[in-house]
Amino acid sequence: MTFISKWFTRGTEFIAAAMLAAMFSTFVLQIFSRYVLLEPFGWTLELCLTLWVWIVFWGNAFIVRERDHVSFDILYLALPRKARQTVALISAAAIVIAMAWSFLPTWDYIDFLKIKKSATLKIPMRTIFAIYGIFMIAVVLRYSWRFVRILRDGPPDEAHAVHVGEEG
Repeated sequence: MTFISKWFTRGTEFIAAAMLAAMFSTFVLQIFSRYVLLEPFGWTLELCLTLWVWIVFWGNAFIVRERDHVSFDILYLALPRKARQTVALISAAAIVIAMAWSFLPTWDYIDFLKIKKSATLKIPMRTIFAIYGIFMIAVVLRYSWRFVRILRDGPPDEAHAVHVGEEG
């Protein structure tokens, strides 16, 4: 299982890095076309924006860990262990329920966007915003697993603690 997890993590990081490299290359091309050729390419801005949307949601779906998020956990950490477990379970369940409940209406709208195309690249808007549907599914799966882990192992006591000198 560890091999599959590491392979998946490395794969998602590689995809994010490739999108970031493509966005940077497009940005450099945009600068070159504007200031050297004096003929700006319209599609470069649109591709940069599309890649940015994908990088943000891809990264948050598959790369960013729970402890990497900003949190205000002073009250949570002041609670007794059983209360922390209850709060953590309610929080995870609320996220799962909200994302699952809103998935179908959201996907319906994303699917509706197939009739619109981007201005210069002529990519269906559904393709551009489909990453949000993937993000929603990943969040539901991640927090469902978090809910199970909290039931099995108890509340996360140091999930948001500052880890000085920790790598990875």
